[in-house]
Amino acid sequence: MAPCESCHAGCCRAFAVPVTGADIITIARQTGLSFWDFVVRWVDPEGTISRGRVPNFFFPDVPETPFVICLMQTQSLFLPGTAKCRFLVECPPDELHPLGGARCGIYGARPSACRVFPTKMNRAGDLVVLCNVSSPPRDDAHPAYDLCPREWEVEELDPVRTLQDLVVTKYEFAFFAEIARAWNQAPKSWKAFPEFLRLVYSNRILHESDVKLEEEGSQDVATVPFTNSQMDDASARIAA
Repeated sequence: MAPCESCHAGCCRAFAVPVTGADIITIARQTGLSFWDFVVRWVDPEGTISRGRVPNFFFPDVPETPFVICLMQTQSLFLPGTAKCRFLVECPPDELHPLGGARCGIYGARPSACRVFPTKMNRAGDLVVLCNVSSPPRDDAHPAYDLCPREWEVEELDPVRTLQDLVVTKYEFAFFAEIARAWNQAPKSWKAFPEFLRLVYSNRILHESDVKLEEEGSQDVATVPFTNSQMDDASARIAA
């Protein structure tokens, strides 16, 4: 039995979960919720959320402040004074589970950052590395934020699906970093951000006749197949 199956979901409480535009679209499609129902911009002045791997976005109301786009958090129902992912479904504590039980309410559409926890790729990008899970991950001493009740075992991870999830996650965050680069060149208001994402992702599929690659077959999983003109067009339509 994997650690998650007997856990109170400390990871879904302790971390601000970064999302990509693809994550946002997937969750919105599955739940019927709007961007404003589950997405927030999380202040990240010291890079404790982005950790150099997730893009920062800037906005005119606080132009010097870097933000990470994350899932919304709400107050826990059964652990007063603590926070949790907006989509975490809680069960009340009992004798066997003093911190209660919990499950992801959008498991099939969960963000890529959640799918790959607690793993990463090796430098060559062809193997999965199972990471040690430290606990607790934050200064708050409340046990709600403790992570996995025991260490994971390699045998508990699917060797095919786990690597696939890591590859997609790497690709989507690279794409989202390009979106951040374009956005930060001329930041718009936070209110305009969801429409900007919609315009960018709605133009992600192109016909072959509309694209001329400099070198045929030169792309790999780390390359972002999105043109500057498309990004500029989305920015211009937001500004109009």
